[in-house]
Amino acid sequence: MTGAALATALLMAAPPAYANGQGDDGPVSIGVLGQGLHVREVRAILDGQEAGAKARISLWKKDRHGEWSWARQVRGWKYTTARDLSNYKFEYASWRVNTRFPNRSRLCVEFAGYNDRLACATIHS
Repeated sequence: MTGAALATALLMAAPPAYANGQGDDGPVSIGVLGQGLHVREVRAILDGQEAGAKARISLWKKDRHGEWSWARQVRGWKYTTARDLSNYKFEYASWRVNTRFPNRSRLCVEFAGYNDRLACATIHS
């Protein structure tokens, strides 16, 4: 398990629900908290500490060809906060979303400067 995945798991401490999930892509991780198709909160983590880091959340759906494609921005760019958890240093951002999303859609986090990295969590009932 990567450091970001470990931090995501530790920061997600919440009772189980279907909308809960996490994903990572290299140094980028996402944690989603909610119940059913309703998402309460999205959390993003970037390994290491990088002053001025910022992240945003987007919704992805499968197109008519079965390929994942960008659907819309859920939350815009937000600056992160540097955190240190048991000597693991990372950047952290969270958003209150309180929105219902389509079944089997994906919420993804992107960090500025890490355009080739997109961590996603699938929302399902």
